[in-house]
Amino acid sequence: MAFEELKNDLIGLKTEMRSYIEHSDEYYRLKIFKILSKHATGILKFIVIGTSSIFALLFLSFAACLGISDVFNSYFIGFIVVASFYLLVTILLYLFREKLNVPVLKKLSKYYFV
Repeated sequence: MAFEELKNDLIGLKTEMRSYIEHSDEYYRLKIFKILSKHATGILKFIVIGTSSIFALLFLSFAACLGISDVFNSYFIGFIVVASFYLLVTILLYLFREKLNVPVLKKLSKYYFV
């Protein structure tokens, strides 16, 4: 009789362990799906917003070039002024590139360790 109870307990334990493993598997699949979908939509939003911003910046740059060209009566000077501005921004970003790492790492770690 004791062996019969032990056998029933072991069968019940086996059933519960199988159920636990199946539910854990489902949970991790859903968690992975949630994380992947969140990152995929984030990348898609980044690409769409980035592309739109680049086009807007391009047209604003041409408008600034043409506006400065009208002031100085020279297309060359207008384009040089705008190009110099972008070159200055690029140099400043290069000089302060190490300080940009910290906020980016904090933001990425916030999303990674959810």
